[in-house]
Amino acid sequence: MRGQLIVMLKEPRPGRVKTRLGRDMGMVGAAWWFRHQVTRLLREIDDPRWQVTLAVSPDAQGLQSRVWPARFARVAQGAGDLGDRMGRVMRSRPPGPVCIIGGDIPGIRAAHIARAFTALGRNEAVFGPAPDGGYWLVGLKRVQVPATLFQGVRWSSEHALADTIQSLGGARVALVDRLRDVDTIADLGAARRALAFAPREVGREAGRAVFPDDGGLASC
Repeated sequence: MRGQLIVMLKEPRPGRVKTRLGRDMGMVGAAWWFRHQVTRLLREIDDPRWQVTLAVSPDAQGLQSRVWPARFARVAQGAGDLGDRMGRVMRSRPPGPVCIIGGDIPGIRAAHIARAFTALGRNEAVFGPAPDGGYWLVGLKRVQVPATLFQGVRWSSEHALADTIQSLGGARVALVDRLRDVDTIADLGAARRALAFAPREVGREAGRAVFPDDGGLASC
């Protein structure tokens, strides 16, 4: 059964997306970065092995937006905190394995997604951990989504991954690749350094898309 890959996205409007990054480099620059990063990400993960759906916010604007490619199906995230929104989207999908990612992780490659879906063949849940104690991917085999999923999670903290695993009870959990999201200017600099050490063809392509013409980011 083909997996479902959900990408959680906000409209790239200054002051509405990547506001922590915006405090470092300006809200316009942060929104610009996010739009170009997501454009590259969607090209990278568009793969016949899974179906990509965009979970958009704000709901009405996101469903009608011309920013994101029209070839991808869209669903509204709805109201609530991150756990409420991810749980709602996850439960709305057809039967079968589902993974959710964000749009702000420059290091994601199709191979990372493939490893996550493969891990669900032997486990009930999978996470892609992040260095800050959170995670860039969560996936479920999804015979049934536990009612307790995402309950009690301390979001935006070093406890987010551990809390989410705890909310799954005794489910068998796999961890896959460790990747970094971008919340601050320091994260952006770390992403640039990571791309510098990537294989040449990967680093060049990702660098052109994530930092096209630098856009004033060369000093990050």
